[in-house]
Amino acid sequence: MKTLYLECNMGAAGDMLMAALYELLEDKEGFLRTMNHLGLPGVHLEAQAASTCGIAGTHMAVTVHGQEETEPAAPEGARHSQIHSHEGEEHHSHHEHEHHHDHDHEHEHDHSHEHEHHHDHNHGGEHHHHHHAAPGHIAELIGSLPLPEPVKAQARGVYDAIAQAEAKAHGCPVGDVHFHEVGALDAVADVVGVCYALYLLQPDQILASPIHVGSGTVRCAHGVMPVPAPATANLLSGVPIYGGTVQGELCTPTGAALLTHFAQSFGPMPVMAAQGVGVGIGTKTFEQANCVRAFLGETAEQANGEILELVCNIDDMTPEALSYACSRLLELGALDVYVTPGTMKKGRSGHVLTVLCPPEQEADMARHILSETTTNGLRVRRCGKYFLTPGAGQVQTQWGPVGLKLAHGFGVTHQKPEFEDAARLARENGVSYQEIVKEILGKL
Repeated sequence: MKTLYLECNMGAAGDMLMAALYELLEDKEGFLRTMNHLGLPGVHLEAQAASTCGIAGTHMAVTVHGQEETEPAAPEGARHSQIHSHEGEEHHSHHEHEHHHDHDHEHEHDHSHEHEHHHDHNHGGEHHHHHHAAPGHIAELIGSLPLPEPVKAQARGVYDAIAQAEAKAHGCPVGDVHFHEVGALDAVADVVGVCYALYLLQPDQILASPIHVGSGTVRCAHGVMPVPAPATANLLSGVPIYGGTVQGELCTPTGAALLTHFAQSFGPMPVMAAQGVGVGIGTKTFEQANCVRAFLGETAEQANGEILELVCNIDDMTPEALSYACSRLLELGALDVYVTPGTMKKGRSGHVLTVLCPPEQEADMARHILSETTTNGLRVRRCGKYFLTPGAGQVQTQWGPVGLKLAHGFGVTHQKPEFEDAARLARENGVSYQEIVKEILGKL
């Protein structure tokens, strides 16, 4: 199985992930040529040779109108200070950060763990003012890019996750989240670049290490914030992370969103025959290598998960009562519930009820089955599970946007329009459902 393993020993930022994947591509110049002709206003990518602690790799410089966000020099004594930001991190319109790591600096984009991040940033003393863009504007921008639809759908999914995490962090509706104009262009290039590189690499599965998020605090205009930043913490919910001794933020919201969107699991590197290693390097110097490494190779195909089947025989419930029980079990967290006909003791007709659930829900789901049905016992089967990684995207039709259900892995990609979205557009515009779906499928 073609496997991509992402090593995040110094966290993750969008440009570092893109640089690591870039090194794995066969047609590197073609990738840069495509990215530099997307029509993103003023955006230019340049792959620069770099090294960290003696390890050679690539720094992906992303400039907007000739400017690449860089940090001011750190004062003496800030040995482990790490200045970076959030690759165009989304903010509520009045939420302007001034992050500090025992020194003052403006903290804007998270490139290479070192960018300034303030809505009115300063380049060489000259003050620039920029507008903000709502998530819907970013989705429209991505949708207009001359890239394959799966790439755009994945990029929109990443941005949706960031916007939701920021809205939760700031306690505001998603529509009130704003992207800084230059930060948005910078970050769109990062997100789209990673999505496009993965589209070209076509790994069957993507795995990642536990994520080093950094430690300490950062100061913003509203006070001192803990590391990881709230939006990053929201995105990394359920993912194994650790703090370490490096002071500052190592994993940015965009890096976190990309990792959680694509990685199927987080843990040690599997046994694999590595065929290529990509190194994405940040420009800040630490006592340990400041890089993301991407290993591409072959692993033996095996189940990539585990699932439980809880099974019981029922011959004394009416169809209505059994149907209600199935609905309740789904509401209570079952992954799937289905009934098959069977012949019970003494030739009585009955049903075999099967409930699927994650292993950690075994005891709770068994109790729910005993409570919602008339069975006095059930059987538990522990099964290996092969599954495609789910995702979400969006496709634009002449009648409006339609959500996409995405799934990929094992060399397979599935794309399916959201039924409710397509049905709503059909009703609102007086066209057939099949006409809506035909246009959607023509764009996939």
